[in-house]
Amino acid sequence: MTGSICKAAVLAGAAALATTGCNSMKQIKHDPYPETARGEVVDNYFGTEVPDPYRWLEDDNSAETAAWVAAENAVTNAYLEQIPFRGAIRERLTELWNYPKEGAPAKHGDWWYYSYNDGLQNQAVICRTAEPGQAGEVFLDPNTLSEDGTVALAAMSFSKDGRYFAYAAAASGSDWVEIRVMDTATGQLTDDRIEWVKFSGAVWAPDSKGFYYSAYDAPKQGVYSSQNQFQKVYYHTLGTPQSADRLIYEDKDHPLRYFAAWPSDDGRWLFVSGSEGTSGTEILYRRVSETKFRTLLPGFANDYRFVDCRNDQLYYMTNEGASNYALRRISLTAPSKIETVIPEHERNLLEGVTTAGGCLFATYLQDAQSRISQYDYDGKPVRTVELPAIGTVGGFDGGKEDSVIYYTLTNYTSPATIYRYDIASGESTLYKAPEVAFDPSLYVTEQVFYPSKDGTQVPMFITRRKDLKLDGKNPCLLYGYGGFQINLTPGFNPSALMFVEQGGIYCVANLRGGSEYGEAWHKAGMLENKQNVFDDFIAAAEYLIAQKYTSKERLAINGASNGGLLVGACEVQRPDLFAVCLPQVGVLDMLRYHKFTIGWGWAVEYGSSDNAEQFPYIYKYSPLHNIREGVKYPATLVMTADHDDRVVPAHSFKFAARMQHAQAGEAPVLIRIESKAGHGAGKPTSKRIDEAADMYAFLFQNIGVPYRPVAK
Repeated sequence: MTGSICKAAVLAGAAALATTGCNSMKQIKHDPYPETARGEVVDNYFGTEVPDPYRWLEDDNSAETAAWVAAENAVTNAYLEQIPFRGAIRERLTELWNYPKEGAPAKHGDWWYYSYNDGLQNQAVICRTAEPGQAGEVFLDPNTLSEDGTVALAAMSFSKDGRYFAYAAAASGSDWVEIRVMDTATGQLTDDRIEWVKFSGAVWAPDSKGFYYSAYDAPKQGVYSSQNQFQKVYYHTLGTPQSADRLIYEDKDHPLRYFAAWPSDDGRWLFVSGSEGTSGTEILYRRVSETKFRTLLPGFANDYRFVDCRNDQLYYMTNEGASNYALRRISLTAPSKIETVIPEHERNLLEGVTTAGGCLFATYLQDAQSRISQYDYDGKPVRTVELPAIGTVGGFDGGKEDSVIYYTLTNYTSPATIYRYDIASGESTLYKAPEVAFDPSLYVTEQVFYPSKDGTQVPMFITRRKDLKLDGKNPCLLYGYGGFQINLTPGFNPSALMFVEQGGIYCVANLRGGSEYGEAWHKAGMLENKQNVFDDFIAAAEYLIAQKYTSKERLAINGASNGGLLVGACEVQRPDLFAVCLPQVGVLDMLRYHKFTIGWGWAVEYGSSDNAEQFPYIYKYSPLHNIREGVKYPATLVMTADHDDRVVPAHSFKFAARMQHAQAGEAPVLIRIESKAGHGAGKPTSKRIDEAADMYAFLFQNIGVPYRPVAK
């Protein structure tokens, strides 16, 4: 027994939940929705007129929008406060979240650094120790950077000599960060301060005298909503003001591109990676002694990722002619000379390549589960690493002189466990395993494969109690993403564990649009193929019902960001299939997403309504534009945040307003708008627990199944 929960009590409570009928639940009525003004805005897209009655909600600085947000939150809070078990859910989530979380140690200078959270700290603390296994000391506590824990570390890096530590701090979940520098000997901040940085941290020069970063000009208006253009690469010399930073690279002809610098460890070469969006890159290079960049690997049809540079050769991963990716090296003095170091695997995705101790470590995905292979720098296999368990691996990264490195392993029923790896022998030994307040032996994760609409076999992870009866009466939560080459691999989620503990079934579908099976899998779910993603998700729901895991009266769907688009699209396409829909920070207005902040970067994935050929297929599935009046939609809780400058909250505002206007059924359509929070990264633990408690309270209430507190 690993926790304080009685096994019999868990089983008895979950059984009682599964057999509870809808009639035993008290029905809760929501207050009248706020009266949301409908404007007369109509856009013409290549002859198609599209009304946009809630355009005014895009202005996040207006008093009218602020009043609407307050009114909607009041209705939502009044509804949630009536749910009798909401407090009990929050209490149990707090217990499940409250375990020590430690990151794998990594050596910088004379110290080993690692992250640590004692359980409920809003942000993980950066600690260090002279030797792994010995007591550590606090190096930087991000919880002291704000009173409410809403300032988080978005990126951090150490100078090559270990003397300096740079961190990028994000406030209230914004993508904007400020870079600060600490002296590791004294723990004191230097005077260095870099502002208006987005999607970048400090990339240190090999001599440790300064770092590269990418930034935008200070926005003149709409800090959290205006479109970002002309990202530039700078070099900052320690001890000088930002105004003195040297411009390294800019592209005055292409305002909608990202750029990032990467120097070789030997100090001879400097590279710049450019991208027009979330996939497809171009690599520029020059000797550090030169001023003009040349094109090394042209864009933007393929992806190129830096791995290492040594002996005037760049090692890089690419999907050029290799859907599952390969590792290649190119001579920087004779760029026509390209060699394959690790060839493409016929079936498994090469997800990443790291370096440590003079070796290459290739992380593969085999049916969305990690596999690790060790090679030398010529691609000769050293060994296949024997992992202690099935799951998702992180780490296998270190310095050239390291003989020992550390890695983490996690899955749906086990938080991240740290292992020590001996590079020479290939032996893994347990370093740290977290103590948790539940018994993992009660649960099982299985992987199934189901046919989508076009016959494509799609994998799905299903986590449940081992003794659960598949009688079609179980609560079920189906989660998905399906886009941007993002892979959904096994990981521990305290709130999902709470749901499973209650007799629920938690399912994660590996939809097309990710790259679980390489670039072909990604391309099958992007641009004109985007409907495949929704078909995959709908087919997952139908499979779960057909196999009697659940029923449509007990089935909820959830996803965030691109996954919020997924939920919104599936809800409007198949409102008959789900009991509850939970779109979080979703891209829901597909015709205007590219007009805000960095939304333009997603056009390579979605297409754009400005394109006559792409508009028709985008319009056909855009969740906002396919809501129909007179339809009985499932119970819906839209979730967003006021500082989300990735997917601006206007998406959720307009979707909720239109859904409330169109709803013909009695199921509630509510929106939860978090304050001082953003797209999700760096969200304080306290806000995560509050959000999860509200989401699951809404879920249980609207599938007619009460939460049963677990006996201690």
